Amino acid sequence: MAFISSGYNPSKPMENRITDIGPHKYDSYFPPVIKKNFGKWLYHEILEPGVLVHVAKSGDRVYSIRVGGTRTMSVTHIRELCEIADKHCGGHLRFTTRNNIEFMVTDKSAMKALRDDLNSRKFPGGSFKFPVGGTGAGISNMVHTQGWVHCHTPATDASGPVKCVMDAVFEDFKNMRMPAPVRIALACCINMCGAVHCSDIGLVGIHRKPPMIDHEWADQLCEIPLAVSACPTAAVRPTTVEYKGEKVKSIAIKEDRCMYCGNCYTMCPALPISDGEGDGIAIMVGGKVSNRISMPKFSKVVVGYIPNEPPRWPTLTKMVKHIVEVYAANAEKYERLGDWAERIGWESFFKLTGLEFTHHLIDDFRDPAYYTWRQSTQFKF
Repeated sequence: MAFISSGYNPSKPMENRITDIGPHKYDSYFPPVIKKNFGKWLYHEILEPGVLVHVAKSGDRVYSIRVGGTRTMSVTHIRELCEIADKHCGGHLRFTTRNNIEFMVTDKSAMKALRDDLNSRKFPGGSFKFPVGGTGAGISNMVHTQGWVHCHTPATDASGPVKCVMDAVFEDFKNMRMPAPVRIALACCINMCGAVHCSDIGLVGIHRKPPMIDHEWADQLCEIPLAVSACPTAAVRPTTVEYKGEKVKSIAIKEDRCMYCGNCYTMCPALPISDGEGDGIAIMVGGKVSNRISMPKFSKVVVGYIPNEPPRWPTLTKMVKHIVEVYAANAEKYERLGDWAERIGWESFFKLTGLEFTHHLIDDFRDPAYYTWRQSTQFKF
C-alpha cells in the first residue's frame, strides 16, 4: 500500500517516474547529427593527424578533432574545454577511453576554424593546451592508472612518468609516421588497472620486496582472514607473535611465495609494501587488442627493472623513445610492434634494440593452462 499511495505502480514501474537516481538515457547527450544517424554510419577517414570525418548513409558528415587530455584535470582546464564546445560545437564534446577529448562539427570550414582555435591555445611556457593528434599510424595518448596521487599500492607514479614519456614522443602524437598505431600504457603496479597487458608498449610499476608487517596494528586494523584470502599465491598466513611482552594475533609472509602484488595491503593497512629502494618500472612490449594481421596478444617483458627517477624519469623515457625509433625504422607498413618482433624473432628484437636479455625475462609459466589455452586475449569456439 505504501508504494501505491506514493504513486508507484508495480505493474508499470516507469510510469510517471521522477527521480535523479542513475544516469539519463545516453542518447539525450548526443549532438543532433549523432542522434539522427546513430548506427547508420558508412565509413570514416582520417583527413590529417587528429582530424577524422564520419560519413552517414544519409549523407551527413561529422568532423571530429581529437586532442590529448589528461586523466587528472583542473577545473580551469575543464571550463575552457566547455567554452570551446559552446563556441564551436553547440555545447557538445566527448571523452575517449584514452583520455582524449573530441570536438565534433558538421561543416569542413567549421572544422578548420575549430582546429586553428585549438592549435592557438597555449600555456604561458609555450606548450599546447589542446594538442591535436593521436590518430592513425602515430602514438596515441597514454592510458594510465592513479599512481602516487590516489592509489594505495603503486610502485611508481602515473601522471609523472606519463607526462615525461609523452613529452619524449610528442612529435609522433602529432603526426602519423609510424608503421602502424602505437599504444602506450602505464600501470602503477602489477594489478594493472591500466591496459598495459595488451599495449604495444606497457610500463608497469613493480615492487621487489615483500610487505612489511606492523605487528602492533595488524589485529586492530585488519580482518586477518581477508588479508590471507587476498593473496593469489598463498604467501600470507595468520600467526601469533610476541610483541612488547604480549602474545598478539598477526600475519606471517612466506617470502619465497610472495609476488609483490600488494593485494594483502589492499585488505590490511598494517602490511605496507611501497619501498623507495625496491620499487620501479618494468617495460613490456608487443601486446594488442586488434585482430588485424594476427590475433590479439599479451605483452612480453623486455626490461625487468628501471628505478623510479622523479621528476623526469630520464632512463625510462630514453628507453621508450629508443624502442619506438627502432620499431619505426625496421617494421613493415601496417605491422604492429608485436607483429614485427614475432616476424623477425625476439632474439633479433633484442639485438636491434640493444636491450639486455636476462633470466628475468624468460616466460617460465608452465601451468597446464599454458599448453591448453589459446595464448591470446581472444577466445573463439
